[in-house]
Amino acid sequence: MGIVGSIISYLIIWWVVLFAILPMRVKGVWEDEQNQPDGIDRGAPVQPEIWFKVKRTSWIAAIIWVFVFAFVSSGVISYDWR
Repeated sequence: MGIVGSIISYLIIWWVVLFAILPMRVKGVWEDEQNQPDGIDRGAPVQPEIWFKVKRTSWIAAIIWVFVFAFVSSGVISYDWR
């Protein structure tokens, strides 16, 4: 797998992992009776922890990518379309 293919596969894995991690550890405004500011949607998260989720996504995607890279580089599957 070349550098372009490696970057593209990492980005695809990263987005899939991000969408899997986003709903984790979310507490909505409707669940917190004491902290309900005026003018905020009830479905909004209290603390979305986006940077924590981005860091976790990057690490998990890197680990998955290493396995995908090793699998493709081993020759078990072929990505050559010629």
